[in-house]
Amino acid sequence: MTSAPLAARLTDVAGPLFFPVTAYGPDGTVDLDAFRAHVRKGVDAGAAAVFACCGTGEFHALTPQEFRAVVAAAVEETAGQVPVVAGAGYGTALAIQYAELAEEAGADGLLAMPPYLVVAGQEGLLGHYTALAAATGLDTIVYQRDNAVFTPETVLALAQTPGVIGLKDGYGDLDLMQRIVSAVRAGLPGRDFLYFNGLPTAELTGLAYRGIGVTLYSSAVFAFAPDIALAFYRALESGDDDLVNALLDHFYRPLVELRAEGRGYAVSLVKAGVRLEGLDVGGVRTPLTEPTDAHIEELTRIIADGRALLEKHGQGQGEHG
Repeated sequence: MTSAPLAARLTDVAGPLFFPVTAYGPDGTVDLDAFRAHVRKGVDAGAAAVFACCGTGEFHALTPQEFRAVVAAAVEETAGQVPVVAGAGYGTALAIQYAELAEEAGADGLLAMPPYLVVAGQEGLLGHYTALAAATGLDTIVYQRDNAVFTPETVLALAQTPGVIGLKDGYGDLDLMQRIVSAVRAGLPGRDFLYFNGLPTAELTGLAYRGIGVTLYSSAVFAFAPDIALAFYRALESGDDDLVNALLDHFYRPLVELRAEGRGYAVSLVKAGVRLEGLDVGGVRTPLTEPTDAHIEELTRIIADGRALLEKHGQGQGEHG
C-alpha cells in the first residue's frame, strides 16, 4: 500500500474502476483463492482501482468476518499497485464497524453505501456520513442512489467534511448532478472534489456525464470482459467516436436491455459473465437469484458481438478467458 492520498491516486487514474465480484465455493462459503485470481486478472488487465465488497461484490450478503477477509485479500493481491476501496453501509453504528474493519484490513478508502432501509432527511444523511468519515483515517466516497439522494447544498457540506473526497452517482439525474457540480465549484473554488458515474452500466451514459465534467466511472463490464471495457475507455479518451458508438449500439445497449430482464441482474449477470470467462466464482447469495439459461446464452452472444467489434476496429487481443 502506498502512502499517497486516495484522492490524488484517483485523480490520476488511467482506466476503468474495477468492482470485483465476491467468489463463493461449492459449499457457499467465501472462496478467497478464486477472489484473489479475479482481482489479479483485473489488476493485470489495467484496472485503475479495486472497489472490494461493494454492490457488485455483494456487500449486503457478507458477514463482518467475511468482509474483512475479502478486503484484506484484495489489499494483499494488489500489493499497492492500485488503491483498494471497500464498501461500508447499513446504519451509522454498523457502517462505522465496517469502516474500522476495512481500515484494519489495509484498505485505502471507503465507498459509503446508503443507510439501511430508512428514508432520511438531508440533515440526517449529512450526520450519518459525517460520523462515518470521522470514524477512521480512510478517505470516503459517498454513494448517491436509492434512499440517499442529496441536494446540492448537502453535497457542498459533504465536500467541506474532513475525509469526504467525492461523490459517486448511481441515481442518474443529470440535472441534479450539474447543479451539484456547480454548487461545489462555486462554493469551494479550487477544491478538488471527485465525481464518479456509478450507474450500473456506466459506459452507456459516459458521454452524457462527460458533458458535465464527470469522467471517472465504475465499470461492471471490466469484471468479466476487461478487453471490451478498456477498449471503450480508450476510445472515449481519444475521441474515437466510431468505436464508442459501435460498442454503445451493439454491446452496451443490448447488455443494459438484458440486465433489465431480471431483478438483481446488475450483480448476478456480471457474476455469470465472470464464470463464462473461465473463473468459477460461484453463484450469488440469496435474496439474489441466478440468470436463466436463456439469458446466459444471450449474455454469451453479446460478449461475442463486443469482441467481434474490437476485431473489426483492430482492437482484438486474442485469448480472453
